[in-house]
Amino acid sequence: MKIHQEKHCLKATKSDLSGSSFHDVNLSGCSFDDVNLSGCGFNDVNLSGGRYENVNLAGMHINDANLAGASISQCRLDGMTINGIEVTELLAAHNAAQEAK
Repeated sequence: MKIHQEKHCLKATKSDLSGSSFHDVNLSGCSFDDVNLSGCGFNDVNLSGGRYENVNLAGMHINDANLAGASISQCRLDGMTINGIEVTELLAAHNAAQEAK
């Protein structure tokens, strides 16, 4: 199915849309609940102001992204790196420095 230069509000439930592609599409304000996006690629995408809860981002790669003001809390971080540095090691060093004060 092709949708071109249309404005619609779609409600997809219990559907298989795997293999679909979206180019120059406005999905602002959409909600995704119990959705499988594994293996998807996002390029030149605006996700600002989004909220992500109970999501599996294991093995995700983020490159050339604006993370200004981003907040990460209550997350499993083992194996996560920033510029090749283990985040858990950075947090341990930070915590040790805070305790030494």
